[in-house]
Amino acid sequence: MTASVVATAAVAVTTAVAAPISTSTSASGSTGDAASALRLPAGYAAEVYASGLKRPTALAFGPGGLLYATQEGGEVIAIGRGSTRPRVLARGFATPLGLAWSGRTLFVSAQGSLHRLEVRGKRVAFRRPLLRRLPFGRHQQDTVTVGPDGRLYLGSGSTCDVCRERDRRSGAILSLRPDGRELRVVARGLRNPFGLAFHPGTRRLYVSDNGRDDLGPDEPAETIVLVRRGSDHGWPRCWASWRERRLTGSCRGVAQPVAYLEPHSSANSLAFWRGELFVAEWGQYLSKRWGRKLVRVDVGSGRARTFATGFAHPLGLAVEPKAGALLVGDWERGVVYRLTKR
Repeated sequence: MTASVVATAAVAVTTAVAAPISTSTSASGSTGDAASALRLPAGYAAEVYASGLKRPTALAFGPGGLLYATQEGGEVIAIGRGSTRPRVLARGFATPLGLAWSGRTLFVSAQGSLHRLEVRGKRVAFRRPLLRRLPFGRHQQDTVTVGPDGRLYLGSGSTCDVCRERDRRSGAILSLRPDGRELRVVARGLRNPFGLAFHPGTRRLYVSDNGRDDLGPDEPAETIVLVRRGSDHGWPRCWASWRERRLTGSCRGVAQPVAYLEPHSSANSLAFWRGELFVAEWGQYLSKRWGRKLVRVDVGSGRARTFATGFAHPLGLAVEPKAGALLVGDWERGVVYRLTKR
């Protein structure tokens, strides 16, 4: 995705009460310098998992525990631990922002489209679009994930900042079968629903949503919402006030947010790790006031706290299948960090 796409797609983050901060451990050399820039709570450590990426936008572990990423330039790459030159698996996607695996099948969300790839070993054996000509404009299609019901769930951003969309597939969560059939609008009223994550215990779907840009530097809040089938989250008539921590506007029938995050912080990718929901806040493109950090959210209480700072622009998140570490892709630095509990 271009800087302008990232900047507009990413406008929200949490201030909340920061956790105790300590300098992380790091590897040696230049990549170690990158890891040592991060600041984590006491008892956590960071290292560089891989480097040499070009504006990574999403992360997902595939068959055999190998990490894959999408890059803004249109590639899907395979990344071994310690890699400095990732291997390209596929090319030609228009600003891909999401990827998800189901067995040996890879799903990639891109601008106006969703694709299915059958992967055999180190190559793509078959590739076809599941969805084409989806509406996009100011925002586009964001994260894709596989639900516990086996269906695909896709965040589809609005084409504008504040407007009434003509196409109900904009500003919504979409769902479809893995073969592309039975497309549904699951939830609406979401300006830019970037991150999607199912709770591993309750199987509920949580989504990060980026608020409107026309209310000044201190409003509105970015939000974490709980998506239910048919839920309405208010955009464009209703918005979440950061100052008052409540919904404002014409909000009858609108679902209450789970958590309020800092305004214009660009709350993007989500991952459940160690019992809490982690949010990558990409931040503002020309300012460091909001975002550029990881935030953790207790989805039960709605409490949001800063977890880690020192990133340039964190974006993709993934949890290691066996070791259980949290991986964070930095869009600007082209680095994947590995965070662990000591």
